Parts: sequence; structure tokens; C-alpha cells
Amino acid sequence: MPRLSRPTQQGLCLALIALPMLAAADESLYSLKLTNDTFSAGGDEHYTNGVELTRISVPDQQHWTRHLAARLPGWSAQSLDAVGYHLAHQIYTPNNIEATTLLENDRPYAGLLLGGISLFDDVEHDGWREASVLDLEIGLVGPATGAEKLQNGAHHILGSEKAEGWDNQLENEPILNLGWHKAWWAQADLGGLEMEYGPHTSLALGNLYTYAGAGGTLRFGEGLDNSFGVPSVAPAMSVRQGFLPDRSFGWYGFVGVEGRYMAHNLLLDGNTFEDSHDVERQEWVGDLKAGVAFNWGDWQLAYTAVWRTKEFKEQTDSDRFGSLTLSTWL
Repeated sequence: MPRLSRPTQQGLCLALIALPMLAAADESLYSLKLTNDTFSAGGDEHYTNGVELTRISVPDQQHWTRHLAARLPGWSAQSLDAVGYHLAHQIYTPNNIEATTLLENDRPYAGLLLGGISLFDDVEHDGWREASVLDLEIGLVGPATGAEKLQNGAHHILGSEKAEGWDNQLENEPILNLGWHKAWWAQADLGGLEMEYGPHTSLALGNLYTYAGAGGTLRFGEGLDNSFGVPSVAPAMSVRQGFLPDRSFGWYGFVGVEGRYMAHNLLLDGNTFEDSHDVERQEWVGDLKAGVAFNWGDWQLAYTAVWRTKEFKEQTDSDRFGSLTLSTWL
């Protein structure tokens, strides 16, 4: 039996560490999110593919996350409403994937493997609510993520062109990132539709992303009290998005904007501890997203389209991509 390379072993170890987080629990909401540029008629470029598995559940009174929350500023064991665990894989490429040489003016090839935990706190007020998220992610960037084999394997099956430039990808580097997100939602009715709208702000600190962001979101539809949040797309943080089980049919549409001051983006700035391909990062980046979600019984299906401004100086056009999220209670 062939011996696995050390980078491959490191990637498998991260996956094995994260998998117990996704183990079964009472009344857990599982979500599978697929993100791809082809979902919004984009090309095979930049953030080209992402897969994320998430589990959200309410911890029991003796769960270790409640003891953790009790020690965090602004949090308490009693206020912790839910805990989320996620395992994600993402692939980034330049525009021209047929070139074998280093494309100095386009973003680096990169594979990203992340495992994380999120603490959620939702507080209801009279006519509005506030939602807080604290997120910790660990992971890897580099060949150990297996991005080259995954992308080219998928392209072979689909009959697409092979990505030839993976020899120029970012080197292996461990990831540690901390994120905080807070949203304020006002609740109203308009023309027979339920509405939630309001601003949000976020902070991220780590060797993957360091940024400060702010924006606003509008949700409108039927049965909004049976659902919460809207789907997010990296680098925006994974917020609590889902629905309550065993409820009647409901739906909602949404539109949102977010601006971020990007102080650091490893996927553009290159490796921290060794020389690698890099491009000149844009400090200000904006997202416009819109989508729709339908939930029935124990299931929900959501679609999100994202339009993103240029992320680096040499980029010729803005990006667009979409995501599909299928969720169920198990």
C-alpha cells in the first residue's frame, strides 16, 4: 500500500479532528452548502468552488461550550442559544487555468481546509432582536488540502479543461482565525408580507483574514418567525442560518450589502512564513447578495447569488458566484 505524503497526512488529521464535531446530537440542524461560480453564470475562476457541512444544535446545561461562554466577555452560560460546528473546503484559481507558468498579475492558486466552532446568542426585544456570533476556525492552506486533485478530478468527470498551474499554489500553512458578528433585526409587516431588516457589523482577526465589516440586510416573506438568518459566502462569517423543525411551509427572499476593510487576506497576500505568489490586495471590498429560501417540514433549500467588487489591484472584472444550501433536522 503506498505511503501517504506528510502534507496529505496533515490534511487527513484535520478532517478527523473536525469530524467528531459533526457527530449526531439530539435535535440537530445539518446543512450542506455548495458554492460555485457556475451557479451564477460566472466562469471557472477566483473563488471557484466551496463545500461546507454544518451542524447546529442547542447544548445541554452541562455542555463544555456553556462553561466557555461563561468565561467570555459579553457572554454567559444561560444566554448561549446554540452551537455550530462546520467543516469546509474551498478552491481558488486565477482566470487562466490552462497556463502552466506563474501568472504574476492574477490571484494565486490555493486550496483551503477549515474546521470551526461558532457560538450563537439571539436576544428578543419588543419589535426587534439582536443576534451575536463568535467564531473560531482552524485549518490548512496549501497542497495538503488536496485541492488540485479534487478540482482536476471533477473536471475530468465533467469533461472540462484541466487546471495546469497548481505547481504555483500557496505553500502549506496552518490557519487560526477568530471572528465576531452582530446584527440588529427590526420586525415589521408590509402589504401582507413579514419583514426583518437592519444593520450588522463584523470583525475577523487571524493569519487567514483580518478585516472590519459593516452592512445591512432585508428579509421578507411568510413564516419568518420559523426561520432565522441568511446564507453567507466567504470571507463573510458563517452566521446562524436555518429554520425550526416540524413547521408548515414558509419562504423568504433577501437582499443585503456588506463592505469590508481588508487588512489581511492570506489568499491574496501569500504565505506568512515563506515566499509565495502574491498580488496587491484591495483594501476596500464590497458584496451585494440576494436570494431566496423555502422551508417545509424538516427541510429547507436556499439559493444565494453574490456580486463582489475587485479584491486585488490587477483584477480586471468583479466576481459573481452562487451557493445552494440544503438543510434538514436529524
